[in-house]
Amino acid sequence: MDTLSGSIERITYYNPENGYSVLQLRPERSRGLPYLSRDGLATVVGNLPEINPGEYLRLKGFWVNHPKHGGQFKTEICEQTLPATVAGIKRYLGSGLIKGVGPKLAGRIVDYFGAETLEIIDEQPQRLREVPDIGPKRSRKIVKAWDEQRQVKEIMLFLHSHHISTNLAVKIYKTYGDAALSTVQENPYQLARDIYGVGFKTADKIAQDLGLPHDHPSRVEAGIIYALNQMSDDGHVYVPQDELTRQAAQLLEVSVDFVPAALSRLAQDERIRADILPLRDSSSALKKETFSDKGIAESQNDDYGKPAIYLTPFYYSEKGVAERLGVLKNSSNHQDKQFPLMLPDTSLSSEQQKAIHTALTHPVSVLTGGPGTGKTTCLKALIFYLESQSTRYALASPTGRAAKRLSEATDRPASTIHRLLGYSPMEGFKYHTNNPLPIDFLVVDETSMLDLILANHLLRALKPDTHLLLVGDVDQLPSVGAGDVLRDVIASGRVPVTRLTQIFRQAAGSLIITNAHKINNGEMPVFSPAHQASPKTTEKGEIKPGGDFYLFPAKDATTAADWVVDVVTARIPDKFGFDPLREIQVLAPMYRGPVGVSSLNERLQENLNAARTQTPQKRLFGTTFRPGDKVMQIQNNYDKDVFNGDIGFITGIDLVEHLLTVEFDGRQIGYDFSETDQLVLAYAVTVHKAQGSEFPVVVIPLVTAHYMMLQRNLLYTAITRARNLCVLVGGQKAIAMAVHNNKVAQRYSALDWRMRTMAIS
Repeated sequence: MDTLSGSIERITYYNPENGYSVLQLRPERSRGLPYLSRDGLATVVGNLPEINPGEYLRLKGFWVNHPKHGGQFKTEICEQTLPATVAGIKRYLGSGLIKGVGPKLAGRIVDYFGAETLEIIDEQPQRLREVPDIGPKRSRKIVKAWDEQRQVKEIMLFLHSHHISTNLAVKIYKTYGDAALSTVQENPYQLARDIYGVGFKTADKIAQDLGLPHDHPSRVEAGIIYALNQMSDDGHVYVPQDELTRQAAQLLEVSVDFVPAALSRLAQDERIRADILPLRDSSSALKKETFSDKGIAESQNDDYGKPAIYLTPFYYSEKGVAERLGVLKNSSNHQDKQFPLMLPDTSLSSEQQKAIHTALTHPVSVLTGGPGTGKTTCLKALIFYLESQSTRYALASPTGRAAKRLSEATDRPASTIHRLLGYSPMEGFKYHTNNPLPIDFLVVDETSMLDLILANHLLRALKPDTHLLLVGDVDQLPSVGAGDVLRDVIASGRVPVTRLTQIFRQAAGSLIITNAHKINNGEMPVFSPAHQASPKTTEKGEIKPGGDFYLFPAKDATTAADWVVDVVTARIPDKFGFDPLREIQVLAPMYRGPVGVSSLNERLQENLNAARTQTPQKRLFGTTFRPGDKVMQIQNNYDKDVFNGDIGFITGIDLVEHLLTVEFDGRQIGYDFSETDQLVLAYAVTVHKAQGSEFPVVVIPLVTAHYMMLQRNLLYTAITRARNLCVLVGGQKAIAMAVHNNKVAQRYSALDWRMRTMAIS
C-alpha cells in the first residue's frame, strides 16, 4: 500500500453513520505524488473517524483514478499523528482542536518554542507561562485541554474501528476519566447504560470484536434491556413476556432458551419487574399472580392473562399513579373542603358550566375537547372563581412551550411540571409525598402529553385533599414518553369527564378549526381558494374568515419536497409576510426520505441560513451548525433548564472555546461541543415533537410514501398546531389515507385496569 501524510485542509463530505469521508489533504511532501490539485492538495476518500481541519493524518491505501471524480487516495488505514514542522504545528494548535487555543495564541506559542512546542506542552507544561500574556490560569486551562485531547486520541485508536466519533469519544472520556479505556474493554455494554448517544448495537459491535461469546450472560441481559427501552421509546409501559422473549432472541440471534435465565437475573438486580396482566379485552378482576423459582411471572390460566415485563421505574410509576389517584378521589378530607356552588354564568355554554361545576365538586376530573370548543374560556372562568374564594391554585403543563401558551391564554403564571415540583439535577424533586405542594387546586393543561413517570412524580406531590383538573385533547397524539395517561384515565371510567363539543362562532370562521373537526370525524378537509385573501386577526386575536388552509398538490415525494422549500422560503413570506425562520414551522410525519425531517432540514438550512465566509460553522455529530440556525433540544437537560421539544436559535459558535450558544425564549444557553448531540436542526420537526406547541404557520408534507405514519390523530395534531395559516403539501390520496385511518396505535399500558381494580370508586 502507498503512504500519504499531511494536514487536513478541509472536509468536503462526512457520513456520520459509517464514517465515509471526502477531504482535501495538504501533503507533508508533495514531490512525486500523483493527482495533486493546482494548489497542491490531495483528495482523500475512505471510512475515517470524525476529524477536523488542521489535524495530521498518516494514511495507508492506494492511488486510484475515479472515472467521474478523477485522481484520489483511497484510504485503508488511518492514524492520527502530530505534525513535525513549525508551520504544521501552528496550524494544528490553531485549528480549534485544543479548547482555548485559537490561531493567534497558537502563533505566539509556536513562535516562542518553535519545533519543540508539542514536546514542551507534553513534558514541561509549566513552561507555557514563559509565553507573553499566558498567566497561570490560562496555562492550566491549555494543559488540561491538551491532556484531555491526548486521552481522547488514545481512546480513539481503540474506537476508530468501531465507528465511534470523536465527539462520542470525548463524552466517554468525560464520563469515565482515566478509566475510560479499561471500562470500554472490560464491559462495553456499560456505555449503553451510562452514555447518551451510545446504543446497544454500538456497544455490541465492540463486544463482539473483543471476542465476547455470542450467548454471554451480560450480552443477553443488555439485549433484553435494549428491547425494553426500544418499546418504551414507542410509548409502551410494559412488554408481554412472550413477545419480549421473541424480540430479544431475534435481536441477539440466540435461542429463546437463554432469555428466561437472563430475565431472572435482571429481576434479582431489580432492573425489571414482572406481573400478570389481563388480556386487553378482559374486564374482570385480576387473579393473584404467581412466580416461578426463577422470579419470572407465570400465568396459571393462559385464557385469562399473560406475563408482562416492566422496566422497574415504569412498574412503580404505573402502580403509583393508580394509587395516588385513588387517594385523591377517596380522601375524606374533601368532605370538609367543599367549594361553594358557583353562580350561573350566562356567558358560558351549558357544557362549560358543567365542566366547571364538575371540577369544583369532584376531587379529580377531566376536561377534554377539540380546538375552538372553549377549554380556555372554561379555565379563565374557573380561575376567576378560585381567586374569588382565595383558593391556592397552580397552572402547569408538561413542556415549556405549552406552559407559555397556557400563561398567555389565561394571563396568569403557569409553569412546567418540573419547575412546579422544584426539580434540580442534584437533589431531585423538592415537592413529594413528605413535602407536598402548598396548593388546594391544580390545573394540568395539555395532559395528552403527560407521560407516566412524570405523572407519578406530580401526583406524589399533591396533598390528599387537593383538587385536580386534567385538561387536554384526547384525540391528539399520545405523549412522547411511555404511557397514555389521559386516555387511560378516561378509559378507566373512574373519573368524571366533560367533553366540550360546541364550536364557537369566532373559531368557526377558521378553516383550520373547521377542518380539524372534520378530520377528527373522518371527513376530508376543504381548502381555501388560491385567490382568497390572507388570514387576518382581530385585536383580540380571533381569526376572521379568510384563506387560512391551503393545499399544494404534489404527486411524489421529490416534488413535495421542492414545494415545501418554495412555500417556506418564498411563497408564504411574500404573500402573507410571515418570517420563514421564526413564524413558519414544517411538520413532517417521518425522518427519512426526500420529504422527511432530515432531508428537509438540510435543504431549508441551505436556503434560509447558507454558509457565509467569515462566519464560523461547526460539524458535530453529523450535523453542520451555523449561527442563526433554528434548533430543537431533544432530551431533558435539568442543569441547563432546557427540555425535550424546546426550540431555540444559535446565536454564536466559539471554535476556540468549543462552545455553541443557543437562545431559548430570551435565555442564552451554552453547550460544549461534546453536548451538541442534544440538539438537532428544527426547520422541520416531526409532528410528535411539536406537541404542545403552536406556530403562526404550519406546513405539512403528506405523501403516500409516509403510509406507515398516515393516521388520523397525527394529521389532526399537526393541523391543530397552526394558529393563522396551515398549508398541506402532497396528494389527496395521502390525505385520505390519514383521514380514514383511525386505528390508534395501542400502547401496552395497564393504568386503566389498575384504576378499575384499586377501589377507586
